[in-house]
Amino acid sequence: MRRDRFLLAITLTTVLVADVYFVLLPRLRDWYHLSRNGCTCQGVNFSIEYQGQTSQKWTSGSNTTFEQESKLERLFSHPLYNIRLPELAPDERLLEEEELMGYYRRKVTRWERQQKLYVEAAAASNISIPEQPVTFEPNASWLKFHLGINRYALYSRDDHSIDRLLQDMQSAPIISADYTQDEKALKGACDCSQVVKPSGHHLKLALKLQDFGKAMFKPMRQERHEETPEDFFYFVDFQRHNAEIASFHLDRVLDFRRVPPVVGRLINVTGEILYTTHSDDLRSVFFTSPANNTCFFAKCLYVCKTEYAVCGHPHLLEGSMSAYLPGLSIAPRISIPNPWIRSYTFTGREEWEVNPAYCNTIKGLYPYSSGNRLLNIIDMTIFDFLTGNMDRHHYEIFTKFGDEGFLLHLDNARGFGRHSHDEMSILAPLTQCCIIKRSTLLRLRLLARPEYRLSDVMRESLGQDPLMPILTEPHLQALDRRLGRVLKAMDRCIKKLGEAQVVVTDFVASSGCASPKLCSSLRYAISCNRSVDARWL
Repeated sequence: MRRDRFLLAITLTTVLVADVYFVLLPRLRDWYHLSRNGCTCQGVNFSIEYQGQTSQKWTSGSNTTFEQESKLERLFSHPLYNIRLPELAPDERLLEEEELMGYYRRKVTRWERQQKLYVEAAAASNISIPEQPVTFEPNASWLKFHLGINRYALYSRDDHSIDRLLQDMQSAPIISADYTQDEKALKGACDCSQVVKPSGHHLKLALKLQDFGKAMFKPMRQERHEETPEDFFYFVDFQRHNAEIASFHLDRVLDFRRVPPVVGRLINVTGEILYTTHSDDLRSVFFTSPANNTCFFAKCLYVCKTEYAVCGHPHLLEGSMSAYLPGLSIAPRISIPNPWIRSYTFTGREEWEVNPAYCNTIKGLYPYSSGNRLLNIIDMTIFDFLTGNMDRHHYEIFTKFGDEGFLLHLDNARGFGRHSHDEMSILAPLTQCCIIKRSTLLRLRLLARPEYRLSDVMRESLGQDPLMPILTEPHLQALDRRLGRVLKAMDRCIKKLGEAQVVVTDFVASSGCASPKLCSSLRYAISCNRSVDARWL
């Protein structure tokens, strides 16, 4: 009997030691970031170099008290966020530096000539106009942003110019304000019989900064705690400035990097818009409200009522500043209808809404029959579901990169409207096609873990914006809930079709892992907190 007890004690002790060694210690290494060189894994032959330093670029402005407690820094240090892309060929960069500099120097010269004529004309009319000098520098952050665009993303993970660009858009002097090109194209015309209006109460302006950078300003229209009313159709919803800001941070946390940089800013509508604009149309829509606030509205005013205006308090107005992409004349883009476009009518329904096998039709059509286009649609679908954006009727791509280029996630201001509702129809491309990139799925699973919880890293990331808080707590909690729904949908697909058919390797047109050895190496690199080569995904 005593010998049996002794053997039982030995067995339990062995199990406990094995559990501590093989389960608890690896988790502690991951959670508390022990030395990256202290990994004790053995038996896999590979050589990879840790890229390092990547997390610092996003957390330099963080208010976190203890850096070791930063979940955002921990996330960006994870190997899934240190995947090495293949070496870029010259034709995989959007722009050449010499070409871009020549293009913008010509634009600066033209701007200075027009400014001189404008000042002279004003002086002839005894009107005093303040000087608006331009300081065009080759090292300007917005130029670096444009030069960093490649076939994989708008910016690289280690692009320090993005931090500078956010700071510049937040504080740089504004030298000019005007309507955006799409509003100018309306020429003030407005067909009020249309269900979907092209402009109006979602007013936006193009602001030029002193370093000749350009940003799109979307003013605040809703308080952060307000939800979109249940009876609103998605195509008449307000555009929210904080949704633009939050979407940029979410896109970065998901490691898509397909949303241009966005930051919040307080604008003096009198000093930085009214007094700097050269547009008679824009000046003509300014007025002073009964509360003595300075207000303005879009020139396409549907019902000719001032409640569509936006107002300062009395002059200051908060909004989002989105970095402009390179001009279409030097970096052409095309706009393509989303295959899962919604019916922009009160009663109509599209085929995908009534045909569960709709994806089979799409898979037989160019350009979704091969390459990464359909996978990129799925990425965009997941992004839109997390934000609650139902208004993705088109997407844009750079023509230079052709079919293998990434999709731009532009115009996200109709997201984050209802935190209490998850619109499952947004996930139709994912649930109908049952396909996803391996890297996307791995990151989603990572963000569902407590130590990398999506709401926590978003709260920390958004805390760096000057207009914080950007999202209310219910919206942050909704991100976790929606992420869980995405993962459950993928689990159902894998259970139904098998992982090899659902999970697709990135950058190549094959499904599953390239080989068991590479899969093993990927798992090894993750457990050891090393960088991962893109070919392994």
